[in-house]
Amino acid sequence: MSIQSAAELDGMKQVCEAVGITLKKMREYARPGMSTLELDEYGRGILESFGASPAPKKDYNFPGCACISVNDEVAHGIPSNRKILKEGDLVNVDVSAELNGYYGDNGGSFILGDDIQQLNPLVQASQEILHMAIRRIKGGVKIADLGGFIELEAKKRGFNVIKNLAGHGIGLKLHEAPREILCYKDRWNKARFRKNSVIALETFISTKDRYAYEQADGWTLKTKNGSFVAQHEHTLLITDDEPVILTHSNGI
Repeated sequence: MSIQSAAELDGMKQVCEAVGITLKKMREYARPGMSTLELDEYGRGILESFGASPAPKKDYNFPGCACISVNDEVAHGIPSNRKILKEGDLVNVDVSAELNGYYGDNGGSFILGDDIQQLNPLVQASQEILHMAIRRIKGGVKIADLGGFIELEAKKRGFNVIKNLAGHGIGLKLHEAPREILCYKDRWNKARFRKNSVIALETFISTKDRYAYEQADGWTLKTKNGSFVAQHEHTLLITDDEPVILTHSNGI
């Protein structure tokens, strides 16, 4: 989406505030012994208080409000009353929603309680690299160059990136052009970021593996070797300078 008016910008700000606050409150609400379904229902209530609709359900009939992935699940984890959170779990919550025709998307990985699995360096790398990448974006920057920067920063910290998951354009739909803002340099991608456009930028930082694979449920993605993956995501308005972080309310 390319923002062309103050009304469009206001619409994007409203939905991004809703998803940002929902993610923040879900992260604060999560605790050991809770099912991911309970956490999801809590988030649904917050979104509904804003008048927003969960985008995965609305657009793709996803069986839940948010995607909640735990430990070796990379993305698109289905909320379940049989999936019980435990101390030290690596949890990823990805919240996206529609409000008054506009879409916002954000996500974040965190350690639940004590870092038993010693994954805080992975989580911190994902978050730090996301913000480093954000500061490099402005109109005219090559999308592929940003991907190369993300991968290089991950390797500096001893990590890899997931190559078949990506950020994307957003606005009047959950997924718009550019369809793939990858975490590595795709030399075939000649596209550049455009001023006034809106994107959802994501980092997928992995302890080892480079690809995620769909499971039998048709949604959940995992690596083949059990690698852990941390993800962080912000919805951004691209300018001639640093982007405006529309989902800043998520506190990540």
